[in-house]
Amino acid sequence: MAVANRAVAYKKPGVVEVESIDFPELVLKDGPGVHPLNVGRKCEHGVILKVVTTNICGSDQHMVRGRTTAPSGLILGHEITGEVVETGRDVEFIKKGDLVSVPFNIACGRCPSCRRQDTHICENVNPDRPGSAYGYVDMGGWVGGQSEYVMVPYADFQLLKFPDKDQAMDKILDLTMLSDIFPTGYHGAVSAGVKPGSTVYVAGAGPVGLAAAHSAQLLGASVVVVGDMIEERLAQARSFGCETVNLREHDDLGEQLEQILGIPEVDCAIDAVGFEASGHGEGGGEAPAAVLNSIMGATRAGGRLGIPGLYVTGDPGAEDKDAKEGTLKIRFGLGFAKAHTFVTGQTPVMRYHRDLMKAILNDKAQIAKAVNATVISLDEAPEGYKQFDDGVSRKFVIDPHGLLK
Repeated sequence: MAVANRAVAYKKPGVVEVESIDFPELVLKDGPGVHPLNVGRKCEHGVILKVVTTNICGSDQHMVRGRTTAPSGLILGHEITGEVVETGRDVEFIKKGDLVSVPFNIACGRCPSCRRQDTHICENVNPDRPGSAYGYVDMGGWVGGQSEYVMVPYADFQLLKFPDKDQAMDKILDLTMLSDIFPTGYHGAVSAGVKPGSTVYVAGAGPVGLAAAHSAQLLGASVVVVGDMIEERLAQARSFGCETVNLREHDDLGEQLEQILGIPEVDCAIDAVGFEASGHGEGGGEAPAAVLNSIMGATRAGGRLGIPGLYVTGDPGAEDKDAKEGTLKIRFGLGFAKAHTFVTGQTPVMRYHRDLMKAILNDKAQIAKAVNATVISLDEAPEGYKQFDDGVSRKFVIDPHGLLK
């Protein structure tokens, strides 16, 4: 008997809909956004998951706003936690019934990048270029997981199994963040060189920025300052001990940092905004290089800049010709003069997720509280996207089967 499967699909800018799709099989079939060279790819090394939680991400919003070349009908979702209901012939260690976290990077485990733990730039999963993700534009066409069921390839290599299912379900709102935003925020903080005593500036109080701020605290930062233009998001940052700067009200970041720290600069900075940045101040319009330039100005000489915020090679909604192809007016000379280190790119989730899982299970991290995790049903996903786009300070967690308490 065929099993039903429903999923969240991108239709056109500003519109997502829940629709019925095929139940997944251990093969990548043709469909919206699937690369022709990936069509028919057999995945006996994969599993089928019953999705327990799947989150709405700011990266999804870039597509939904029409700021990428995502095709209509693309099934969204790359933050997946689920129960294994079927295993492929070649899966040896993951078993039916296991509760697992899925890294948003799709990685084969066999290529030189994967062997270096650079699973964010796997060389075998996307015919266009290194690196892939579920439900994302130009990433090879792997079907997204904002759905009831999803296929996950390379299961033995990729999946993070939770050691105790009952314990995991008790902490599922924290553990669901392991697929992306907690490792992404943590990678931003590690890339920025945060260590005990560091002063840290985080640009952006969306979920990734809040995850980066919490991660900086876990790494021992003495002060974490979060900047944003939405007061509700800044209040969320203050709720777990961060200092804040409202950049709509204040256009001089250095001046605000001096009021908090006594000097106008920090040891480390994290860009959790990406290419849809705005200029500071009341009238600040779209300015895709604004965050990068501001954090160069605000970071001490010799400091590091962690850049987990998304930058793209194609932005059809950009306001100027250069930005449409990802060319930004960055003050690179300033970064050179201050001997800054820049770390960019997707996060290699597998480098961090096991350690962060242990921190959660042993009550050392409260990531769900930090990002204000809010559970919704699959049918509520379109409204969740709308509220997230309006700037609400919540991390929406979709519960497709009503399994959460």
